[in-house]
Formats: sequence, C-alpha cells, structure tokens
Amino acid sequence: MEILRVENLHVEVEGKEILKGIDFGISKNEVCVLFGPNGAGKTTLLMSILGSPNYKITDGRIIFNGMDITNLEMNERASLGIGVAFQNPPEIIGVKLRDILRICTRKRVNEELTENELKLVEKFKLTRFLDRDINVGFSGGEKKRVEILQLLSMRPKLLLLDEPDSGVDVESLRLIGNEIQRYINETGGSALIITHHGEILEHVDAKTGFILLDGRISRRGNPGVIFHDILKSGYRECVKCLIRGAKK
Repeated sequence: MEILRVENLHVEVEGKEILKGIDFGISKNEVCVLFGPNGAGKTTLLMSILGSPNYKITDGRIIFNGMDITNLEMNERASLGIGVAFQNPPEIIGVKLRDILRICTRKRVNEELTENELKLVEKFKLTRFLDRDINVGFSGGEKKRVEILQLLSMRPKLLLLDEPDSGVDVESLRLIGNEIQRYINETGGSALIITHHGEILEHVDAKTGFILLDGRISRRGNPGVIFHDILKSGYRECVKCLIRGAKK
C-alpha cells in the first residue's frame, strides 16, 4: 500500500513554473532516492509535499495515506505524520536542544526526556549538546545529526530528507544513514531522500530512485544503477542513454 501518491503535480514559485507534471508513489516501509542537478526542482517537490505556502500548486494532487492533502496547511500535514529535515538547518539562539526535543516529543515545559529518548540522543553523539543553543557553533555534521534527531523524535510516518549527506564527515554520514534505516525498519515508515552525492546509498536500503530534470521525472529505477550512470555520464546523458535503449 502506498503512503504517498503524487499525481500530475504542477508547482509555481514566484510566478515561475518549477514542477511540470510530477507522477510517482512511495510504498509503506520504502526508501526512495531523488537525484537531480541544481535547479531541477527537488527542494520544490519536498516543500510542496510539506505544504509550504511559498510553493503554489496549480494542478495535480498529493495523496497521503489515502487522503487528499493538496489543500491542507503545513501544520495539518505534520499532524498526519509528514516530517522534514532541511538541507541547511538554522541556528536558533536562546533555544536549547533539550527544549526543542521536549517539543518534538510533545512534552510539557519542565518534563524530562525519557530513558529511551536520551539513548537516541546518545546514539547521535549529542548528549553534551543538550544544553547548548541549537546549531550555534556546531559543525556541519553536528547540525545534520541534530536535524535528523529532531525529525526521528517526532515519529513521522513519512520522512522528507533534503540532502542529509551534504557537508558531513564520513562518521556522521554513517551514523545518520544507519539511524534513518533503523527507524524505517522499526516503525514501518517511509522516506524520500534528496541526494547529490549518493553516499547515503551505502547506509540505507533504497529500492527506488528517480531523476528530476527540468521539472519532470526523467528516469526511475534501481538507485544504485542510476547513481552509477550519473557518475559515468552526467544527468542529461544518463537520461538520453535510457531513451536510446528503449528505442532499440
């Protein structure tokens, strides 16, 4: 059964059409990987699924868990179980990591984190950051670990991950990928992961890959094969080769 179905999605940003008829689905307990060059519309797709008001849907539908959410507000979509990890998490001065985790886990202001929640913090090697302002003075890998920790603490049904493998060291990438996969295995959740570099594929069990090019999905299939072809030939040649092969 599909957790997400996107049908003929057209999206404008500041009057310019970015997505030009996107169709795809994600099954429950599935990891999908989205490739594409800069400016192809990858982040636009994620933010449209999330329901950001800056992204105007002009045609098509978004179905989540059997429900049409095309016209729902962001908070309504989040309450249904859609969560996002941003590519460049902001610094938040005056808000401690411990406090934001209380919010993520729906606790009262002075309520303590549970033993299991603290174990998750420890897995992300962030225990010593609990009483520090969020992302202030953090390295790239630390920021990404904090972002994924917050996301998993909210227990979403669908993870939207915008380049979790960019700007992180090898150890952080392995930790992030392993924890994402562990969460998928334990909860039956699903994930849509944007990646430029493909290293995340070494740590998650992705079954499906897509190439987004010029606002359209131009290729879909095994993510490992797609990534190999991208490295070998580049995005456009990768798609052209597939088209030439289909015509033979």
